[in-house]
Amino acid sequence: MTAQSIAGPAIRVQGLVKSYGKLEVLRGVDFDVARGSIFALLGSNGAGKTTIVRILATLLKADAGTAGVNGFDVATQPANVRESISLTGQFAAVDEILSGRENLVLVAKLRHLKDPGAIADDLLRRFSLTDAATRRASTYSGGMRRRLDIAMSLIGNPPVIFLDEPTAGLDPEARIEVWQTVKELASHGTTVLLTTQYLGEAEHLADRIAILHQGRIIANGTLDELKQLLPPATVEYVEKQPTLEEIFLAIIGDDDPRDTAGTTTRNRG
Repeated sequence: MTAQSIAGPAIRVQGLVKSYGKLEVLRGVDFDVARGSIFALLGSNGAGKTTIVRILATLLKADAGTAGVNGFDVATQPANVRESISLTGQFAAVDEILSGRENLVLVAKLRHLKDPGAIADDLLRRFSLTDAATRRASTYSGGMRRRLDIAMSLIGNPPVIFLDEPTAGLDPEARIEVWQTVKELASHGTTVLLTTQYLGEAEHLADRIAILHQGRIIANGTLDELKQLLPPATVEYVEKQPTLEEIFLAIIGDDDPRDTAGTTTRNRG
């Protein structure tokens, strides 16, 4: 049986507990993530989001509870879990001296895959980076660098990818670029566990949203299901004012955010 054909949820977490001394970070966390879906773990800084990701990625051991990824137990089958996942942290892990293509080829070679050049070219096309393929990654915009980072994570076709605060520190244009990339991941069948503190990001991307607060999941559902937790809305006429992000995007024009030339030459000051 291949990793891709295993039945059941892509991720299953039951009763997860983790403490650092007297600090209780996770206090019995439970959730499932369906295959091919985007699951957002929403919470403020220090809520325990990154701790959950590190446990699922076998980088940290839980004190109690169980967790499985792609049908494998993170505690007893860590090697199988690592073969099934890729982790993209809060900061892009690209080599800025190398070009975008060289970064991708390097990772493919490290994974002992056949024809690393073809793999790199395919990912460059998929993530709209072909025009910038031969440029040093140090010349990339924040959004391009993050897209390259995610592309590197997909080498070897892992069925599950963890994105830990993928748009932290990015400007509005770059954030939209990453959102488009995450949607494309799910459309290709990849399961995405996304951690974020941006409410709009979870609302825009996720099939399901879990709210983590003080070490516990206090709500878990689709956006519509979460809206049902509030009192029924009353209809009133209110003049809608544009958000600052809408004003920003309107002022700079309707350029495609994936236009690498426009992204890299625009003055970001």
